[in-house]
Amino acid sequence: MSDRVFLDTNVLVYAYDGHEPAKQRRAQQVLRSGLVDDSAVLSAQVLGEFFVTVTRKIPTPLSCAEARDIIELVSTLPVVDVDHVLVKRALSVHEQYQISYWDALIVAAAERAGCVAIITEDLQHGQSYGDVTVKNPFLSAH
Repeated sequence: MSDRVFLDTNVLVYAYDGHEPAKQRRAQQVLRSGLVDDSAVLSAQVLGEFFVTVTRKIPTPLSCAEARDIIELVSTLPVVDVDHVLVKRALSVHEQYQISYWDALIVAAAERAGCVAIITEDLQHGQSYGDVTVKNPFLSAH
């Protein structure tokens, strides 16, 4: 195993959405560390979810061009592609752990990248899925 961590969509969204300042600061720290240390991993799924969320679902949406520029920046990190092998693994994870397909796809991508942790608030902090453990960086960000 490595010290790589998988960044879920909410980390990227909070980093660029100023409506929750404490979470924004924490997300920016996590993202900056991942970029500087080259320790973070993303997936094509996360990039797509980020685009939709920041251009349509946050209180002050970003423009398409702004979101594209951010995606270009964060895509300097390794990005796990979603292919049929990953989908099949996600189906197995979904069945084994009884989590949503989309969360299972995140777990499968983190596994493929050799990550030790998934950084997210969307799964239970401390929960392990095989060799990957969930870490919620926002537990103290109120």
